[in-house]
Amino acid sequence: MKLFDVYPLLDITPEKALGCQVWDTQGNSYLDLYGGHAVISIGHCHPHYVEKVAGQLQKIGFYSNSVQNPLQHELAEKLGRQSGYDSYQLFLCNSGAEANENAIKLASFVTGRKKFIAFRKGFHGRTSAAVALTDNPKIVAPVNQTSNALILPFNDLAAAEKAFETEEIAAVLVEGIQGIGGIILPDAEFFKGLQALAHRHGALFILDEIQSGYGRSGKFFAHQYDGVTPDIITTAKGMGNGFPVGGVLIHPDIHPWHGMLGTTFGGNHLACAAAIAVLEVMEKENLVENAARTGSWLIRQLNALNGDFQVRGRGLMIGLEFPFPIKNLREKLLRDFHIFTGFSGQNTVRLLPPLSLSENDAARFVSALASVLENPEFSR
Repeated sequence: MKLFDVYPLLDITPEKALGCQVWDTQGNSYLDLYGGHAVISIGHCHPHYVEKVAGQLQKIGFYSNSVQNPLQHELAEKLGRQSGYDSYQLFLCNSGAEANENAIKLASFVTGRKKFIAFRKGFHGRTSAAVALTDNPKIVAPVNQTSNALILPFNDLAAAEKAFETEEIAAVLVEGIQGIGGIILPDAEFFKGLQALAHRHGALFILDEIQSGYGRSGKFFAHQYDGVTPDIITTAKGMGNGFPVGGVLIHPDIHPWHGMLGTTFGGNHLACAAAIAVLEVMEKENLVENAARTGSWLIRQLNALNGDFQVRGRGLMIGLEFPFPIKNLREKLLRDFHIFTGFSGQNTVRLLPPLSLSENDAARFVSALASVLENPEFSR
């Protein structure tokens, strides 16, 4: 049997990793500034994480949600306290797409409505309802197309107001910072205006913090820069540092009933152990604060290069938009300087390193980028 060929692959085979470093099968070391799509939050193979997961596996790795699991309560307590949402409720699942699916379903249950507002360049997952609210026609199959998805211009409050006046909206779904869209930040009052519109019209306000959450922005959730309190928050990626786990944080005024949501694997013992380890390391090593400090330093240094690119971002969620396709630039950083970076579209380099990134490693990237941009090929 062959693999279903849907991924364009780099010609590199990682074999081991530690912290912000990855080694391939040839023994080459790479600086990881992408973290496997923002998943590696506390660093690769953190010893506390390895010990916690391995220890749990020796006890019990899995049982379904038909039994008591104290690890779920421990995870909910730690997540609530560290995020500032201790009064909220937690539903555990397996991925970001699944978190958004459940958030969408929950909002429809609560409001009795079908229509949702999402935004251009937004990405919410590849499953049925989530992909319908994702602005990428290429990955929306005919079965996913629906009149219930209203995709509006990002940062355009007037367009949202018009939609609320003409449609019965169940909820607004928006990323804390648009990730795959190119690291696009909300305008200063955009989220406040959206939340006010939603509540005025009896709709819910959902923040997708799957990529921008878990400390990446320099706050636990990116929307905490914007002075809003969502009804529902979705999270995944950095939540498990590579172990599949997602979560939905739900306002206390939303009441559950048995069978309302469900999952076979979500919240299993091993997933909870991984997620608890992540929160313990984040707290002990002050990784949210490190993301804010190192990210601010890195953004200042990148702006000081005065290169032909635009720098956007908060914390360790940074986009560099160039006026030319960046495929060759990324390949040169990888080949000549052994630095992994991500991308968005044809023109934007995306940096999503572990939250433990040091200033020295950040400086290594700045120096490498400066060297690459000295080449006339990249200084247009």
